[in-house]
Amino acid sequence: MNSESPTLAPKRLIECADAIPWMQTRGVIDGACAITSLPDVSEVNLSLPAWREWFLGAVKLVVDSVSPDSAAIFFQSDIKRDGAWIDKGALVTRAAEDAGAQILFHKIVCRRPPGMLTMGRPGFTHLIVVSRTMKCPDVLPIPDIITDAGRQPWVRAMGIRGAAHAVRFAKEQVGAKLIFDPFCGVGTVLAVANTFGLDALGVEKSAKRCEQARTLRIEAADLA
Repeated sequence: MNSESPTLAPKRLIECADAIPWMQTRGVIDGACAITSLPDVSEVNLSLPAWREWFLGAVKLVVDSVSPDSAAIFFQSDIKRDGAWIDKGALVTRAAEDAGAQILFHKIVCRRPPGMLTMGRPGFTHLIVVSRTMKCPDVLPIPDIITDAGRQPWVRAMGIRGAAHAVRFAKEQVGAKLIFDPFCGVGTVLAVANTFGLDALGVEKSAKRCEQARTLRIEAADLA
């Protein structure tokens, strides 16, 4: 008779709620590493100046949602408005530092093949990792430029291979037991986290996307 306990499948919980008041109420999530992509101005009903302040406050809440010895990981693509580019990576850096966190590393994830003309659309995504007390490992097995983001389950979702780099770092370097995504969309990060054997917690305002996030499945072969 096998006396070993069976391995429990990783859990996934989706909260259908506005992430800002939800995070304000919840506070620190024990054992969690946050991995998320904050909405840009086209996804919220705010003017551009109001969105900037909203974005900065949201980054701080994400940093505050994890313990000081954990990390928050942001995937952000720049946006173009009225002939000018808004560097969302710079906004993340500013807000994180104002929240008392330091930048562990900043990588680039290609959304289009390198060298391709994107005609005013963002051709890459910032991958920025911040922490209040962690230090960047001397050996970090993540390339500076991730040329294949992987399949996107949703047009605004991060690619599953890009997400896998973040989840692997959270598991192996941060020691996270839970991945938290307060703007989870259809659940790409959460599904990748489950594939790595980690529990996942997401918040999403859209009821339709909540249902998609609860059922999305990603196979380990998709991450290779």
